[in-house]
Amino acid sequence: MTTLTREEIVRGLAENREAPNGAARNAHAEALAGAAEANGDRALFREALDNLINAYLYSSESSKMLVPFARLLQEYDKDPGAFSEWDAHSLFWQFKWVATAISDSPGIPLESAAGWLDEMERRYRIAGYSERPVREAELWFAHAIGEDERAERAFRRWLAAERDDMSDCRACELNGQGQYVALQGDDAEALELWRPVLSGEMTCAEEPHRVLATSLLPLLRLGRADEARSNHLRGYRMARGNESLLPSIGKHIEFCALTGNASRGLEILAEHAAQVAPLANLDDRLAFHGGILVLLRRLKELGHGPLPAVPYEGTPRTVSELYEVLYSGSLDIARQFDARNGTTRVSERFLARVGREPLVGDLPLGVRSARLPQTGTGTGTAASVSASTGQVVPGQVVPPAGFTELVERARHARDLGHPGADALWAEVAVRVDAQPEADPLVRADLADQQALAAARRGAEEAPALLTAVRDEYRALGRAERAALAELRLASVAAQSGAAPTQIRERLRAAVRAAEGLDAAEPLRARRIALAELSAIRVESYLRSVEAAGSDDHRHDHHHDHHDPDQEHGHGELAAELTAFISAYADTAADLVAEAEEMLGRVALAQGDPERAVALLVASAERAVSAGRPWQAVDPLVLRAGVLMSLDRPEEAEEAARSGLEHAAELTDAEAQGVVRLTLADILLRRGGAAQTAEHALAGAHWFDQAGLTADGGAQARLLLARAYAQDGRAAEAAEVLQSALPDLLEHGDQQAVFVREFLGDLLRRLNEPRPAAEQYLLAAEAAKGWEDQRPHAGLAQSAAEALADAGLAAEAVAAYERALELHRLTGGSPVAEVRVLRSLAWLGLREEFTAASVEGARGRMDEAAGVLEAALAADPDVPELRSELAQTWHQLAQVLDRYVSTNVNTDDVDVDVDLDLDDAPGAAGDGPVPAKPLSDAEIEALRLEEIELWDRASGVYATLGPDHLHDRFQCLNNAAWTEQERGRAAAGAARVSALIDEVRGLPEDAVPDWLLPAAENLVAQLTA
Repeated sequence: MTTLTREEIVRGLAENREAPNGAARNAHAEALAGAAEANGDRALFREALDNLINAYLYSSESSKMLVPFARLLQEYDKDPGAFSEWDAHSLFWQFKWVATAISDSPGIPLESAAGWLDEMERRYRIAGYSERPVREAELWFAHAIGEDERAERAFRRWLAAERDDMSDCRACELNGQGQYVALQGDDAEALELWRPVLSGEMTCAEEPHRVLATSLLPLLRLGRADEARSNHLRGYRMARGNESLLPSIGKHIEFCALTGNASRGLEILAEHAAQVAPLANLDDRLAFHGGILVLLRRLKELGHGPLPAVPYEGTPRTVSELYEVLYSGSLDIARQFDARNGTTRVSERFLARVGREPLVGDLPLGVRSARLPQTGTGTGTAASVSASTGQVVPGQVVPPAGFTELVERARHARDLGHPGADALWAEVAVRVDAQPEADPLVRADLADQQALAAARRGAEEAPALLTAVRDEYRALGRAERAALAELRLASVAAQSGAAPTQIRERLRAAVRAAEGLDAAEPLRARRIALAELSAIRVESYLRSVEAAGSDDHRHDHHHDHHDPDQEHGHGELAAELTAFISAYADTAADLVAEAEEMLGRVALAQGDPERAVALLVASAERAVSAGRPWQAVDPLVLRAGVLMSLDRPEEAEEAARSGLEHAAELTDAEAQGVVRLTLADILLRRGGAAQTAEHALAGAHWFDQAGLTADGGAQARLLLARAYAQDGRAAEAAEVLQSALPDLLEHGDQQAVFVREFLGDLLRRLNEPRPAAEQYLLAAEAAKGWEDQRPHAGLAQSAAEALADAGLAAEAVAAYERALELHRLTGGSPVAEVRVLRSLAWLGLREEFTAASVEGARGRMDEAAGVLEAALAADPDVPELRSELAQTWHQLAQVLDRYVSTNVNTDDVDVDVDLDLDDAPGAAGDGPVPAKPLSDAEIEALRLEEIELWDRASGVYATLGPDHLHDRFQCLNNAAWTEQERGRAAAGAARVSALIDEVRGLPEDAVPDWLLPAAENLVAQLTA
């Protein structure tokens, strides 16, 4: 191996610190430590050892840190004076990591582990550090070896000991304290301890990542499913792909397995397939693999044992195969811990974890997840969603014990049109063969149900099945049932696209069958009404088909939007439905309700929404009064949509809520999804984010159940993401939106652009500028062919801003230039154009402040001012244009001030020039190369120009009123300090004093609380 020079090692260490955590970084750190030792430079060797310890810590090989730490400790004992104060602090800090690694390494004998703990206590005491970290280490050591009383004493002493600069951050401490309390069985107290971390009040490099994962099961056990869902979405997003957080990944997988989300758990496992290999850190391996085993066991129970899982040690594995190999390896590790610790605690906890039963039957998570294949395992019953938790719970029809009663209930439900009829007949089909005598009528009813199901799905065999059912009913003397089968034959003919003559013949046969029923038959009038309504519906369909056929013979080079034939068709249908409603209003309420809904739809087609609203509400009310509330759902949902289009949101919400209430007995998953999606959309428009999320979440679940994940499910997830974003839950919104993105992109360019821009906005809020820029650029690409290029320009500008935030200056400049070109092409966007110009000015200064770069920035700022002055000449009373002009002068002055500051050593001058650079991507902290020194005369001229620009901007802000006091104070503050640099502090103080006098004359509620104290303090500093 080639010997590295000292410079190469130093450079390598710098690169290694910035490298991604994992095995590659560790291997490089090991090589650098070896090279540093061979180099003979002890200081460099110590630095390399410290780097190696840190590399191991944030990986799955953390137990390896013991060796380099022991070496570093030897170096300290040889020559403590060679360690700076910071180096010594770092060494003692690492003692805490080592204490944890020792407890987590079963290969280290108990005596040795105890010795390390004693050594840590001794050295901390001598160094004068608090015992707080020692007691924490003792707690986990005593807990591991089963000395519970000692663990409890250590816990109390940990809490009582003072915090000092050797204590872990509060977030990490609360993590450990909550974990210990949870192990004692107090979930509520643990969650209270974790609250500041979960809320984001206390954070660090690995918190709240770990606490979010650890909180999942305690929350479920306490019934706080909404919080558990939120913590999963937030926490997995933070932990994903982080090698040092594999135990947390395991907890997220376990959570999915125990909440009816095994498919999601399998997807998370696939994302971390490379990490499933045997990990060097045995404690991490046991924790990670333990969570995976909960999932694999659950999948096996659901009949998915043969399903492909992920490879292990290079070999593809099924679910069952992976379970066996991980279970064997994990149990062996647990027993190694037990053998070292002298207890069975680790293996008992491992077995209890793997054997956990689901805590929630089915908890919708909101994210899209591929459905597992059907296995025939499970109840197969319908489901419903709890409004309080969003949790899916069984909503099955409970059949009676007696067969005769079951058949009676099934027939009653069928005749009523109840949604639960299918489930009852399915139970009849299961039990019928066990009956001592076969009832021919029951068999006919079952055949009728089978034929109806075939007709609903458009099966080829439907006509033959219905014909057989008709004939069987006739043979049994059930003419009213035969008449219904005859009517269904006509409907099937229409659905299958049969010739109009054939369909009409079927309809005539159905009407004859209904009219031919015995006058004493109770159902005769209903059968006739049903046949008439079906004939109205089918004839309307046939007229549209025939009209479309005649259109083929017309000239098609010109289409008039006014279609007399279509209007005539609507009018004829409306007349027929009106007559039907009048004829049967008192005898067939449910059929009249159906006719009123149809008539409402016709009114909409005729452009009469007010009449449609009245008809739809009449339909719903009539259905409810007829004892068929489920039939009211469709008209209510349609009415809600019409009312929203009429800008009557309160009534729309009332209609949608009523629809949801009446949907309680619906078993059709798509219908359940539609009513919830409608209500969620209305609520979002009305600003009800929390309730929108609740209904969108449930809607997505129902569409998934209906097999419509890519359609209604995608739209429900989009609403869910928007609700989360509106509620300040950006991480959850992004997780949901990204999962549905492939589906949403299939719904046209308009939606694709909106969704990508929305996702870009979310990613920027989450401080992920590079992926945000990618989404903006993809959205811009989709919009570039649109006639209106303003969206394209805005997206290019957003992409530029994100690229600048990501430190990709060259790419940002290119995107800004494109945005500028588009803004100028479209016209009418002077503010957007100006902001692009100002951003380009600052990007030009990113690398260096030279005369040329400053002149280039000045040119951009002058160009921006020119755009605004031209716009103001055309419309001088636009406040936004004046504010932007003042901001442009303000920022030009800041550019000049930065230029001056690179030429003047101001270390001994108390200067407070505000740099609020709205359009300066990264400029304030990138450390540009200093400019060539300026002469005193040049500096004075620049300072005078700065002051003049700030005065000019302040004057414009003054004309804009109290809302711009903050901007105005910034300008005066900057001008005052610049005057002080010129030796004219009194002139600067006079400017600020004048503002103070003016502000004191304003109404109190027009002045920010901070302004007067800040201004008075500034005057005091300038005049001191």
